[in-house]
Amino acid sequence: MNFASHLFSSHSKEDGDFFLGITKILGFKPKSLDLFKKAFLHRSANKKDDEGNPMNYERLEFLGDSMLGTIISKHLYDAVPEGDEGYLTKMRSKIVSRKHLNELGKDLNLIEFVNSRIPKSHFGDNIHGNVFEALVGAIYLDRGYNYCEKFIHESVIEPYVDIEQLEGRVISYKSLVIEWCQKQKKTFHYNVYEDSGNDPLKHFAVKLSIEDNVIAKARATSKKKAEERASKRAYFALQGKMNKS
Repeated sequence: MNFASHLFSSHSKEDGDFFLGITKILGFKPKSLDLFKKAFLHRSANKKDDEGNPMNYERLEFLGDSMLGTIISKHLYDAVPEGDEGYLTKMRSKIVSRKHLNELGKDLNLIEFVNSRIPKSHFGDNIHGNVFEALVGAIYLDRGYNYCEKFIHESVIEPYVDIEQLEGRVISYKSLVIEWCQKQKKTFHYNVYEDSGNDPLKHFAVKLSIEDNVIAKARATSKKKAEERASKRAYFALQGKMNKS
């Protein structure tokens, strides 16, 4: 009897479906299915282990974040021998940025496996990146460094890491706008306020003013996202001036 047949005969159909789905993503069979199930367990499920410790994906997310950073650092170290410490750090930040990890999680449709009491439609974008990191942590504990490195190479580096493209990717439009304002000695202000309207989730609105002129407005489900969205709009509105300076 093969592993999958044994799993289906001794576990629920739900476990069998999870096993097949996660195996397709991983490219190998997990040894501990419970470990991978934990990688998708949201804190709202309110689960505890036998010793009363909270069980959710957050500890695995912490571990996966470290493994991802280490493996990406090693790849950049080998791929760009001329890159100094500052360059390598900047490039790693672009690859493991929250936005990029969220895109990876979405592409793999990881939210399909999340176990939560909260409707999936109510989650923000970060859930996608969080469970991706937790998945990496589970791979490391289940199969070790080599399997973890192979998964990151196949799911992150090969399809997404293009050094030339990454050199031109903007990490933070807010940082670009602030740096430009400071360089040009222009005053700027982010006026953020709660603006939920008829939305079921809390929203924040922001007005970005430069020299007392409102340059851009935006709304989002967090202050940080609203500021970044307004900054991006301001960047494209001022791109001609910013590129000349």
